[in-house]
Amino acid sequence: RWIHNPEQLSAGDVCLLLSCGRLLSADQLALHRHNLVVHESDLPQGQGWSPMTWQILEGASCIPITLFEATAELDAGPIYLQQQIQLRGPELVEEWRAMQAKATLELCLAWLDRYQEIVAAARPQSGEPTHYHRRRPADSQLDPERSLVEQFNLLRVVDNQDYPAFFNWRGRSFQIHIVRKNGDNS
Repeated sequence: RWIHNPEQLSAGDVCLLLSCGRLLSADQLALHRHNLVVHESDLPQGQGWSPMTWQILEGASCIPITLFEATAELDAGPIYLQQQIQLRGPELVEEWRAMQAKATLELCLAWLDRYQEIVAAARPQSGEPTHYHRRRPADSQLDPERSLVEQFNLLRVVDNQDYPAFFNWRGRSFQIHIVRKNGDNS
């Protein structure tokens, strides 16, 4: 089943929590033998919201993707699998989201294909956790006094529809949409 509201969960063996913006209750987690989450960070580093976006803003070009078991605590369960996404630098949001989706699918299918082996090799998270906060529309604000090159990573992560880039100048607010030029496949 494909659902968008955790209240609609019913019992089963495996629940894939993909792009889930809510923590499940202990009762909801108990409905499944396994509750799997794919998270774009090297957990416990980068727990929280929009980790791939924040890492791109930080200038990262190698983004770890982690498949782990959900627990009642945010992004804290044992790790099953990890892989890396390698970014070249010009990828805009649609492009790196497609890479993210491909990696997510690969991890989920690998877990299902080698279930017993992977569950047996699960490892607890280790190290000091760091957290990313939830992105807000205000996080897409450009500084008109800085160059576009200096702010290109911000332009790479804005969502033209939901969180468009904008700047304020002379008492007015202006919105900028970024798209790759037709024919530019590099």
